[in-house]
Amino acid sequence: MNTSTLQRHGHIRDVSPQVRPNTDASVLPKSKEAPEFSGRALDALRQPLESGHVVVARSGGMMRMPARFLLMLAANPCPCGRHALMGEGCECTPVMVRRYQARLSGPLLDRVDLRVHVEAVTRAELTGAHGLAESTASVAARVHGARERAAARLADTPWRLNSEVPGHELRTRWQPCSGALREAERDMERGLLTARGLDRVLRVAWTVADLAGHDRPLASDVAQALQLRTGVRRGVPVGAGER
Repeated sequence: MNTSTLQRHGHIRDVSPQVRPNTDASVLPKSKEAPEFSGRALDALRQPLESGHVVVARSGGMMRMPARFLLMLAANPCPCGRHALMGEGCECTPVMVRRYQARLSGPLLDRVDLRVHVEAVTRAELTGAHGLAESTASVAARVHGARERAAARLADTPWRLNSEVPGHELRTRWQPCSGALREAERDMERGLLTARGLDRVLRVAWTVADLAGHDRPLASDVAQALQLRTGVRRGVPVGAGER
């Protein structure tokens, strides 16, 4: 994109282009952990995550650009990275830990669909054989099949992926199996899940169902989506969506 528009008094006019397409990712800011960025910078991701575009407003005009992306955040439990690890000697005070974790605000985390807690790798795991790991080809074949099922379901719609389907359509047009949402609805009643969170759980549940070859999400598919979102075990294995 090398042009933009400015809306003023009901009219649209050109604004001198200042942003170039295909920006080299090497010039963008990087950090090992998301909380190393300021809370203000992190919260600026909320709009594009929700709407799929970003608006840059300056004195010379306003530019609206597409911004659909896959966001991956990594964070340690505290600034030194050793909080809650037995025998590791965390040097952070409780205030430091709270301040560090608060950089990831509730509204931002409400837009994160999958949360995975990664344990420290043991010496045996680091030096042991990796023959039990699933091959890339096997994973790719399963994902390809899931994408084909989603594409067939969305063939006569403006959407191509589960992530693009509006929440209203998911709740009315493509409903899961009867009773599948019971646990998610309980979480909403207890304040553990927002309305936005429910829509996002539904999208993930459809993806889990597509991976498993189900016509509609089962209760176990929704439970796995809830587990992946909240980190709270729901009695289903993480690989329940595999064939």
